[in-house]
Amino acid sequence: MNTVEAMPLNVNLKGQDFLTLANFSTETIQSLLANAKKIKNLHLRGKSYTPLQGKILGMIFEKPSTRTRVSFEAGMLQLGGHAIYLNSHDMQLGRGETIEDTAKVLSQYVDAIMIRTFSHDIIEKLAAHATIPIINGLTDMFHPCQAMADLLTILEQKGTFKGLKLVYVGDGNNVSHSLMLASAKVGMDCVIACPKGFEPDESVIKLAKSIASENGSTIKITNDPLSGVTGADIIYTDVWTSMGHEEDEGKIKYFKEYQVNEKLVMNAKKDYLFMHCLPAHRELEVTKEVIDGPNSVVFQQAGNRLHIQKAILTEILKK
Repeated sequence: MNTVEAMPLNVNLKGQDFLTLANFSTETIQSLLANAKKIKNLHLRGKSYTPLQGKILGMIFEKPSTRTRVSFEAGMLQLGGHAIYLNSHDMQLGRGETIEDTAKVLSQYVDAIMIRTFSHDIIEKLAAHATIPIINGLTDMFHPCQAMADLLTILEQKGTFKGLKLVYVGDGNNVSHSLMLASAKVGMDCVIACPKGFEPDESVIKLAKSIASENGSTIKITNDPLSGVTGADIIYTDVWTSMGHEEDEGKIKYFKEYQVNEKLVMNAKKDYLFMHCLPAHRELEVTKEVIDGPNSVVFQQAGNRLHIQKAILTEILKK
């Protein structure tokens, strides 16, 4: 494989945490997307790009994962570095060691930590006490790496964000939070259609609306999925019961009108994109005709997790 030189961003992220998109400017997000496209193109052309030789990523998982683990681990290997999988049940963290002590100890061994956990307070505390960058692989409040992969997919398919309408249908969860912030940052209109009582966090809505107003876009919350998806360029959904909250399965009865099916998507634009962060429950939040249909880009979306995360890793760990 041929080797290429590093491609620096116009902004400096060296040593920074990646916890939520609210912390980054539109310029930074656009630059990361541009770099991810370059890195993906090199990968597809069989070119070796290894700026992270000698770097080690520690990966803490309090929630199991397919895409997050494999994309980060493969990404580090492809960039010339290494990744260490750390199951919280096998660590002293699972036996009562504090987050503060874990952060200080791991800072002596690895160059960055990616954590997939429950409470966002955990990752904030980890970042506060670590002396190395912390990456949010998922918390109950945000899923920023997923949202970045979503933006990359939309940009590849549509060529722009301006004038687009993204509609998220389902639970007002961590994915919806990061989608609102991502849309606001790049100037894309975003509608969250969810049942009454399952709206996104009010503080995130307020923040996203403020950012959107600066970038010429809108953030709207509705309880009507039909009006929400009318004229949509992108329709996005997620599972109705998040991992670790299986006891909430009784809430599914509130979501039956929010299934993304052929009848609902007829109200979107003909060339709409269907997106889902996966794993998906066919015939629950989405029908197989939609997720396996010609408008679906869910596997391109999943694949882009690798490339956007390589762009993030490259910048925060650059020498």
